[in-house]
Amino acid sequence: MRISSKGEYGLRAVFDLAQHYGEGPIQSESIAIRQGIPVNYLNQLLITLRRAGLVDSLRGPQGGHLLARSPETISLLEVLTVLEGPILPTESGRDDLQPTEPLDRALIDEIWSELRTLIEQRLAGLTLDDLCQRKRSRDGAVMYYI
Repeated sequence: MRISSKGEYGLRAVFDLAQHYGEGPIQSESIAIRQGIPVNYLNQLLITLRRAGLVDSLRGPQGGHLLARSPETISLLEVLTVLEGPILPTESGRDDLQPTEPLDRALIDEIWSELRTLIEQRLAGLTLDDLCQRKRSRDGAVMYYI
């Protein structure tokens, strides 16, 4: 499994929107600065997220972007699947290499399927609100240095 910059930046963008949920539209430039994402790339990602129904966009001087639904209802799996496609491919893509033991391939494919299920279940169980709560709990932690 590999998450590209598209998935990483897109997830950071919707996480940023979740942290500002209820404050009205957030301009791309503000998200880009806070998250360290190139603004042109961010705008492309926001278009993809808007088309998938995760983000709403408003034009005009008071415009910007906001989550289309509350952070409690948007899972990390949903965001990453929109941006990356399937988390783990269902096919290995190496049909030209036939193992001499067909059972070997079936057993390996079983392991990939189990991993895919575990990863998808974990990501489906985490919402943008969960990330916001984790951040709030860490923001409250005090570090003492001697």
